[in-house]
Amino acid sequence: MAARDRYSRKLECSKCGRTGFAEVSEDDDPRRKNPGFRIDEMPAGFSTERASSDPARHMVRCRCGNVFAFKQKTYYAPGGEPARGH
Repeated sequence: MAARDRYSRKLECSKCGRTGFAEVSEDDDPRRKNPGFRIDEMPAGFSTERASSDPARHMVRCRCGNVFAFKQKTYYAPGGEPARGH
């Protein structure tokens, strides 16, 4: 059985501005087609709308009702704040 990589990802609702950090993990085996993505802990105010083993397809719901993909096209600008990609 492969070890799991664990990391945190900041969630940010574009509608109301709510933020929080989700604790997630993936299988650490490059031979696997599916990385076994899983959210281990969701921050307060967010919930899973549609679970997926692909972070780009895992949908998150904010308490305000906004739904968005867990993995979004963002990049970190100088200063460390995320900015939307084009």
